Amino acid sequence: MLDWGLRLTIMLTLPAALSLGLIAVPLLATFFQGGAFGAQDVLMTRNALAGYSVGLTGMLLVKVLAPAFYARQDIRTPVKIGIITLIATQIMNLVFIGLLKHYGYAQHAGLALATGLGACINSAILFYLLRKRGIFQPEPGWLKFIVKILLALLVLGLVLWFGMGTEQHWLTTHGWSRIIHLTWLVALGLVAYFAALAILGFRLRDFSKRGAS
Repeated sequence: MLDWGLRLTIMLTLPAALSLGLIAVPLLATFFQGGAFGAQDVLMTRNALAGYSVGLTGMLLVKVLAPAFYARQDIRTPVKIGIITLIATQIMNLVFIGLLKHYGYAQHAGLALATGLGACINSAILFYLLRKRGIFQPEPGWLKFIVKILLALLVLGLVLWFGMGTEQHWLTTHGWSRIIHLTWLVALGLVAYFAALAILGFRLRDFSKRGAS
């Protein structure tokens, strides 16, 4: 079940994270730009959204990994790791804000990036301890699985990158023009990603709860 959950989470959240980072401006401009929320606000929010997208997979992997400890009546370990993650996040906040200020970038992006990386650290430590303690033994085929996911992500990234056009286009167009463009861009990205997975040999039956049997 744990192996199944990890694979499913990675397969679904990595493309979501990549998409959030790549088409942050189209999303924000379509849903929020207008009135007091101008083009500059879209660009500033884009920086934060890109930072959060880094940790999307990590945040959800924690939800898969932590219950493995709870199932063994071990509540302390996830709490301890959470405290370590909190401390690491605060340290990264200070570091990133200082670096971004020094190089003239928006400092709030550092807060988002630190939060995202903190989630990745949390999930990485949980995974490490599960392996070290012999609680989780990955099933065969992980390397091939990751390679296929990366290839599908490459296809998705290229489709979104060329399909969205320039950021200036999204900041200057309005109304239905944005909505229609964003709709077909997201649909095209979905089709491209899952078509790539299908070509690479992924099938829906592979993600039935095989670990539950």
